[in-house]
Amino acid sequence: MNERILKVLEFHKIKEQLSAQAGTIIGKRLVSNIFPSTNFKEVVERQQETDEAVQILRLNKSIPLGGIFDIQASIKRSEIGGILNMEECLQVASTIYGGRQAKNFIESFELDIPILKQLGETITPLRSLEQQIKNSIDDQGRMLDSASPKLRGIRSAIRTYEGRIRDKLNEITKSRSKMLSDSIVTIRNDRYVLPVKQEYRASVGGIVHDQSASGQTLFMEPNAVVHLNNHMRENILAEKREIERILQKLSEEIATYRYELMDNLHALARIDLIHAKGKLAQIMKAAKPAMNEKGYIKMKQARHPLIAMENVVANDIEIGKDYTSIVITGPNTGGKTVTLKMLGLCTLMAQSGLQVPALDGCELAVFNQVFADIGDEQSIEQNLSTFSSHMKNIVQIINEMDSQSLILFDELGAGTDPQEGAALAISILDEAISRGARVIATTHYPELKAYGYNRKQVINASMEFDMETLEPTYRLLIGVPGRSNAFEISKRLGLKENIIKRAKTHVGVDSKNVEEMIAALEKSKIQAEKDYEKANELLEGSEQLLHDLKTAWNAYETKRETLYQKAEQKAKQAIEKSKEEAEEIVKQLRSMKTNAEWKEHEWIEAKKALDETEPSLTDKEKTSPTVKIETNALSPGDDVKLVNLNQQGTIVEQLNKNEYLVQVGMMKLKAKRKDLQFIGNQKETFTNPISTVKGKHYHVKHELDLRGERYEDALLQLERYLDDVMLAGYDEVSIIHGKGTGALRKGVQQFAKTHPSIKDYRTGTMNEGGSGVTVLKF
Repeated sequence: MNERILKVLEFHKIKEQLSAQAGTIIGKRLVSNIFPSTNFKEVVERQQETDEAVQILRLNKSIPLGGIFDIQASIKRSEIGGILNMEECLQVASTIYGGRQAKNFIESFELDIPILKQLGETITPLRSLEQQIKNSIDDQGRMLDSASPKLRGIRSAIRTYEGRIRDKLNEITKSRSKMLSDSIVTIRNDRYVLPVKQEYRASVGGIVHDQSASGQTLFMEPNAVVHLNNHMRENILAEKREIERILQKLSEEIATYRYELMDNLHALARIDLIHAKGKLAQIMKAAKPAMNEKGYIKMKQARHPLIAMENVVANDIEIGKDYTSIVITGPNTGGKTVTLKMLGLCTLMAQSGLQVPALDGCELAVFNQVFADIGDEQSIEQNLSTFSSHMKNIVQIINEMDSQSLILFDELGAGTDPQEGAALAISILDEAISRGARVIATTHYPELKAYGYNRKQVINASMEFDMETLEPTYRLLIGVPGRSNAFEISKRLGLKENIIKRAKTHVGVDSKNVEEMIAALEKSKIQAEKDYEKANELLEGSEQLLHDLKTAWNAYETKRETLYQKAEQKAKQAIEKSKEEAEEIVKQLRSMKTNAEWKEHEWIEAKKALDETEPSLTDKEKTSPTVKIETNALSPGDDVKLVNLNQQGTIVEQLNKNEYLVQVGMMKLKAKRKDLQFIGNQKETFTNPISTVKGKHYHVKHELDLRGERYEDALLQLERYLDDVMLAGYDEVSIIHGKGTGALRKGVQQFAKTHPSIKDYRTGTMNEGGSGVTVLKF
């Protein structure tokens, strides 16, 4: 596939749409490198991975890819001994977390997605490295005091010196307020200073660090705080050195895991690309094509992927089985070029692993080359005419094409004498067909209409034209050559009849016969399509009926087999019981025989018991009396029995002639009149509050915003919200309480500790809102 073909067919626009669906920078970079493959196994695998993403999206789920950054440069800098800054370290931690989230989602997904699961297995969780970074740097990118004991001590000393300096300066501010321009403490050159009036410079004494624009105010560091400022500066420098040491240690740790991090990035980029392909397929309402190596293409209701769905006309197209070439004839209107581009672009998409905008069941081939000579490519620089430019492309195509090529010719042979151009077009088509290539060509030469009838591997086609509206319908008609509509259009537009008749006398007899044949073919094809649609509807109905009959028969066979098994089991049990009883009676008879004093009536009773030990295989149950279903109207308040459910209830409302709303316990349900039996009438209509169970489809937001609420009101809202959330079946929600004084955050977290349904809680990540958010897990 050369770049020119991709440009002519506008494959770059498909890549732009795909890039918009990628969720990460690394995914977008992988999209930019996507290219149609000519390897059949690779194309099949690419289609399979796209279908896996479509399966996930079809269940309204999505692979989580948030918080993933392009950290390749950071990894490489750490590898050569560079020190990463705090933001870079946080990006590494965030990417580790994002990768783990994607891994957990894929591994826990219930459907069979082998390619994505294999990619998920290659992601290393790296929890220890992530925790090490998170324990040192907060979500806002600041080094935590807990990063090291030394840093905690240094910062404690800085705060002590800072307090002592402010106390000293505040004393001076109060005692010498007349000498100051303003009673404030400010900072110059990282040292605490006072704004002293110029004339009191000597009275205050100290080091001047800056002055105002007018020169009337000097920013002086009084002698009383110089040594304290010096100590604080020493500690600030020590703090910077300690932060740098911690960052160096973190960078070295990141370098240790550089291979795992790079593997994670590559896997996440692939996952993002696959997910983006799935999302694009969903947007385009595309289908997974079956791929082959036989040059066979079959698409139903295929659409051009770059034309808006509400404007595009879908077409059926097939090539490669009964015929290897299609010649689309007719005037230069009606969308012949769009059809060419649609087929070429869908082929490139399929070979890139993208699904195509067509109905399910479509099939496409993997070609080694796709050639296209489309559009006016006249070259002024090379002093080439339109014909010469087209011919230069065609020569290159003929030199490179083979049996594994798809060739698209737009207006073949145009730009020169019609007779010579038509002859040249026929010869070029013969050459391409002889090499076994798949060819689709458009032309307006009438000579090529007969060409399709004289070549076994060629079929004619045309774009339909509506004579009522005098507009093209953009529908492709396979098997029908295009015909000129010049006379009909001219007549409809008001051209005089005598002029049209005179024009017809100049048309040859052969041309007239061909046009009449084409018109008859068009009419036959339209009728055949209607008959086909009707037959197809009957076939679908018959198939559905057959399916229903098979289902019913299978159910009958299953039930019969079950009844046989139950009967056999019951018979077996009865026989076993009879054997036991018979053995016991025989035992008693033997005992009587040995006993000299046995009596005649005992023998008769024992014999009678032996005769009665035949197995009982059927339960003699009382026949249930036939329930007489009443058909008279019922009124609200009537007590009724739901025959099909064997439950009693009360009529609440009559919905229509044959349907009622019935209260059964705590529930209300609809029932048909034939399923209700009248029992009695209540004097007062019983009403009972309905308990509503809200399941997973009940809409509750995944977050609750408590900012600005009073403490008690906030906790009350939280309690009510958690009731709704648990009924909705959520696993996790976010409570937004803001940072502020921290009282509301503590209250929420204390509430979470004591709530029996909350499994765990955590402070939100940097992307979730940091310490202003608490995430609850149920």
